[in-house]
Amino acid sequence: MLLSVVVPCMNEEDSLPALVERLIAATDAWSDDTEILLVDDGSTDDTWDGICLQSQKHPRVRGLKLSTNRGHQVALTAGLMAARGERIFMLDADLQDPPELLSDMMAMMDRGYDVVYGRRSERKGESWFKKLTAHGFYRILNRLSDVPIPNDTGDFRLVSRRVLNAVLDMPERARFIRGMFAWAGFRQIGIEYVRDPRVAGETKYPMSKMIRLAFDALSSFSIKPLQIATRLAFLTLIVAALMLVYVFWSLILYNTVAGWASTVLVISFFSGIQLLTLGIMGEYLGRLYIEAKGRPLFFIDEQVGGVVENTPETMSKQA
Repeated sequence: MLLSVVVPCMNEEDSLPALVERLIAATDAWSDDTEILLVDDGSTDDTWDGICLQSQKHPRVRGLKLSTNRGHQVALTAGLMAARGERIFMLDADLQDPPELLSDMMAMMDRGYDVVYGRRSERKGESWFKKLTAHGFYRILNRLSDVPIPNDTGDFRLVSRRVLNAVLDMPERARFIRGMFAWAGFRQIGIEYVRDPRVAGETKYPMSKMIRLAFDALSSFSIKPLQIATRLAFLTLIVAALMLVYVFWSLILYNTVAGWASTVLVISFFSGIQLLTLGIMGEYLGRLYIEAKGRPLFFIDEQVGGVVENTPETMSKQA
């Protein structure tokens, strides 16, 4: 099989008809050698029924239903594990990323590239706050990360089988897929495009999930937060030493005792630094705890249009 299209879906019943229609049109040139894999990430609406209906109408559509909601990155991982193609095209179900760009991506891969990712030149239909935070996130991540991750990119990309196998070899539980593909290396190139508004429904990435994804990204690809915590500890020691000199100097020259305001200020400053350092260490310690348990990433509840073995070994596949 030449091409697999992987789409994680969470409460996307309204967008499914348009999604499948545009994917069918975008993959028409490879219709005899293509599968469209829709992964239901524990939806609470009729998304799964919609996937089953689309599978009945279009033989190339397959569906996987996870046993419960595991998050966008794990749902995408489930689809990538089940994909059978030599080339794997991934995008979100909201159609903000245009499936029609597939032909250009396929042409770039024909020229020898292993990863062709979409880079957003413009983001339509998003608030100024979302644009500002997204812009800042990638810049901060690249300043802190040990691996350069292309700015203004998501999981919208076409990858070769050998790159996918390399990424699936990575055992971490907290997945940051775009960073994992960047870390894998190989020949990569970006294609700029304009990101459209959602065709239907609401975003499945509220602020809390965006913050969680940011923490996963930072802790997965950098130890610089720990290094920053160490530097803050040294800084507090320096400040403490200077304040000690100031206190003794004041007592000798002026015979005065510092007031309650300065005492409270000092205690608050050092307590804040300590709590920040403990919080950073806790993030990494929590990640080690999750990784050490080694639980499967997900389980499949139902399938349609194809069969994937539903065993812990398959679902926690590392290759």
